[in-house]
Amino acid sequence: MSKLAHAVITTLTAAMVTAAVISIDPYPDHAEAAPSASSTKPHVKGKRSTWGSTLSGTSNKKGRLASGRPTTTSKPQPKTKPAASKPAATKPPAGPSGDRRNLRINIGICGRMQPDGTVPGPTRCQPGRERGRVIRPTVPPKVVPPRPEDISWEQVRSETKNVIFPGLSVKVQPSGTTIVNMATVVYTDDSKVSRTTVTLLGFPVVVEATPISYTWDFGDGSPTLTTSTPGKAYPHAEITHKYKKREGVGITVTTNYAARFNVADTGWQYIEGTVLITGPATLLQVREAVPVLVDPGR
Repeated sequence: MSKLAHAVITTLTAAMVTAAVISIDPYPDHAEAAPSASSTKPHVKGKRSTWGSTLSGTSNKKGRLASGRPTTTSKPQPKTKPAASKPAATKPPAGPSGDRRNLRINIGICGRMQPDGTVPGPTRCQPGRERGRVIRPTVPPKVVPPRPEDISWEQVRSETKNVIFPGLSVKVQPSGTTIVNMATVVYTDDSKVSRTTVTLLGFPVVVEATPISYTWDFGDGSPTLTTSTPGKAYPHAEITHKYKKREGVGITVTTNYAARFNVADTGWQYIEGTVLITGPATLLQVREAVPVLVDPGR
């Protein structure tokens, strides 16, 4: 091959390589030149505002190809339709002084409870609601008012045991000291029908007690004696007792009461059996008499 032909082939090859390099666009989607290591850094400025911050910047860009390469003209790229962007937020109007006003929206916020018990705000703020669910008020149990038939004898007895059922004491003749085998007279006060009124569960209750019998305990171990009367003092001597030995004793009497009660005038209710009330003991000294011969002439 001649030198001339070799030179022509070399020239054509170099031209083809150069055209291929020039036709390749490293940034097909941009019309601007590719950034290079030697490009200047952009200058960015910022300003803070009430609604955020505003940024602005500038930068110097060089051509598409790096320095040292031949400058060529590339074919213009077809323009693409820009994507729809979100509308920018509008700023609130300025007030008389020129400052922007903050718009406060009270959505879903509960106010303070009013004197009538209501709360300004949405439904969830109203009394009886919590986190979107209705809280039903607790209904107190129904109070049943008392009735006269609800009053029992145990309640009446507890209120009147020390008032209408007195314990009677024993009276003795001779008083304080008696003699073995001598008839000792005992008796007590003649208690009659007693009546009193108390209040139970809001109702007036009339209670009546009547002594019907008396049980005597002479304190010497002998059997008790029950009588229908309270006895009488000497010389009537209705109730007597003879002691067999010398000793000190305590005599008591138990009164047997028949009772009934009437609640708010609903009628008398009679108590089954009797109410037994024992009074305090009466102390007695029993002595023994010793016969002594006396010469009346001396």
